Amino acid sequence: MTVTVDQDRCCGAGQCVRNAPEVFDQRDEDGVVVLLDARPPAELRSAVEDAVAACPAGAIRLAED
Repeated sequence: MTVTVDQDRCCGAGQCVRNAPEVFDQRDEDGVVVLLDARPPAELRSAVEDAVAACPAGAIRLAED
């Protein structure tokens, strides 16, 4: 799986970090999403899917390799 984020769409809600802190972080100055791991291990799939579903701005995408 490959994760991508659109920082321009991000509203800084932080749901991604709550669901998958190994994959996402937020910038200190404005809360915008920071992608830590674009190709996380398979065991994090469920957490990443939860982060995608919880993102109110639709700023996170998950694609199959």
